Amino acid sequence: MRKELFKAFVENEETNQTKRIIFTLMVGFDLDSDIEYIQEVTDLFIRHDGKVYFVELEADLEERLIRNKSSFRLEEKPSKRNIAFSEHELLTSMKKYRLNSYPEEVEKKLNHLNYLRINNTALSPDEVAERIQDWLD
Repeated sequence: MRKELFKAFVENEETNQTKRIIFTLMVGFDLDSDIEYIQEVTDLFIRHDGKVYFVELEADLEERLIRNKSSFRLEEKPSKRNIAFSEHELLTSMKKYRLNSYPEEVEKKLNHLNYLRINNTALSPDEVAERIQDWLD
């Protein structure tokens, strides 16, 4: 469904109410299918003269577990309000998949991307957003 939305976006640029799309996803860097998905989406935008910026955010497990229960996250993400389920899903995903890239892995596998990696363990959301904005500028 997401790819269809992206396809409609790039094919109807003149009628889009916005000129950019920001989206998030969890990537299993050990899964060829996840890398292929990023490549497919990137290619779609590039074929239509778009640019793709890839920001990888990482945080320590302890911090992720704390954030998973924060009032802000629970307000913004209804799917996370079942804390026990959400925490189990997080821990299971981290055991099952490699959720952060190795040094230089993204540059090698997806070398046409504009790429930034931020360890946000000790950063506020505003600090992370500022770093991303500075990089984009």
